[in-house]
Amino acid sequence: MSVDASVDLDSVLALAAGVSLRPERFGALAYSFDTRRLSFLKHPDLVAVVKDLDGSRSVREVLSGVGVDERSWPAFLSAMATLEASAMLDRVDDGRPSSCDAAPCPVAATDGAPEMSGT
Repeated sequence: MSVDASVDLDSVLALAAGVSLRPERFGALAYSFDTRRLSFLKHPDLVAVVKDLDGSRSVREVLSGVGVDERSWPAFLSAMATLEASAMLDRVDDGRPSSCDAAPCPVAATDGAPEMSGT
């Protein structure tokens, strides 16, 4: 999958409303009930970052809060861009995911080198 979009450190992202995370031994599975896509999050720090992307803090704040080494940030930004392009993550504008076209739009709760596959 080619990713044209980019995620910068000042972006505010959230798990898409129709996406659920399921913890696994290797990391987590992200499943979109809207698109029926499945993504494998194969790095525990990526799972922690995705869980913390709640639409209230910038990507920079989340990466720092999780304790991701700054040298690894480009790989995490790339993984988040892939997740956004596959509709697993939404860009948040004014506290509301960009995919919402009518209020109110619920944000899904999460339950459960960043390598991912699938989508």
